Amino acid sequence: MTWTVAPEPFDSPEAAWLRRDYYDEVASRYWGRPATTAEIGDGLRDDGADLLAPPTGEFLVGRYDGKPGSCAGLRLADAETAELTRVYVRPAFRSTGGGGLLLAGIESAARAYGVRRIRLDTRNDLVEARGLYAKHGYREVPAFNQGPYAEHWFAKEL
Repeated sequence: MTWTVAPEPFDSPEAAWLRRDYYDEVASRYWGRPATTAEIGDGLRDDGADLLAPPTGEFLVGRYDGKPGSCAGLRLADAETAELTRVYVRPAFRSTGGGGLLLAGIESAARAYGVRRIRLDTRNDLVEARGLYAKHGYREVPAFNQGPYAEHWFAKEL
């Protein structure tokens, strides 16, 4: 069983399902109950995914033995900084190494844009994500935004 990670349009059918699954999980955790179809739709509507495509960013899809299992987005903030977003590994594929390969793919894409630093924000309840970032060299930094769901901020120098 092996992972592959490659750029893919954020609105391709498989990428769209991964983004939907991502919003389902983060909304369900936030609300402490299963997210409704309307709540997931609200998350997807005008979520800025159009910036996750060249020349303003990139969207990656990870496949485990050919099955779409993960995704992540990179959005350029300025000439030297990019933001990591929409990081998601489907539960069935967690603990298989896909998260680390996804981050490596994002970092490679960032370097291709000339980016020197990747930053991100996340929430308290996304424990697995915070562990993944720390394991792969992302360090907690002071807040760099006031996002409504931002409770932890991380950055990594490339």
